[in-house]
Amino acid sequence: METVIELNGVVAVLGQFPALAGIDLRVHRGEIVLLQGPNGAGKTSILRVCAGLMPIERGVGKILGIDLNTNRDAIRSRVGLLGHANGLYLDLTVTQNIEFWASTVAATKDEVRLAMQSMKIDGRLATVKASQLSAGQRRRTALASLIVRRAEIWLLDEPHAGLDAAGRNELDSLLRDAVRAGATVVLASHESERAGGLATRTVIVDGGSIGQGEL
Repeated sequence: METVIELNGVVAVLGQFPALAGIDLRVHRGEIVLLQGPNGAGKTSILRVCAGLMPIERGVGKILGIDLNTNRDAIRSRVGLLGHANGLYLDLTVTQNIEFWASTVAATKDEVRLAMQSMKIDGRLATVKASQLSAGQRRRTALASLIVRRAEIWLLDEPHAGLDAAGRNELDSLLRDAVRAGATVVLASHESERAGGLATRTVIVDGGSIGQGEL
């Protein structure tokens, strides 16, 4: 199987604090990997390292074959990170937000339309400014922006947050569809029952390290 994430002895520092203390992690294409652990364990730092947003102090990391030590910028166009912040421009409408992200990868109008339809933010919501959306609607818009960017690796931090029951089910279906289309998903979640049922594998993170409880 193709390895799309490979971290060997990766140390990353947040301020003066070692957020990751020698992480070893391999993820293969088509997996849905759940990162679990207490707050501050290092789950978000793993996602940010994989997105090319946090530099490595020591160790070796490759994302989609790209060396994190020498070419982090090249990763960002191929990986999508959805964190606690939705990354939306609040003064733009739903459509304008999706069109902005579409422009970064030259996505077509049809791709924009399909992305919006998939997260049910077309119709009356299309012309609403992001600042006027509910928390769930903002989450849906952020997920649509991830779809339209054609990300090969989806890095999700508490992706179900803010979504109602129907939205959570739709997200689960969307992630399974993305994997069937060739994507790989790594998500951090405290919702062990829901996320655990979705994941193909669970990795325990604690104290900036991968625990012995990998499943």
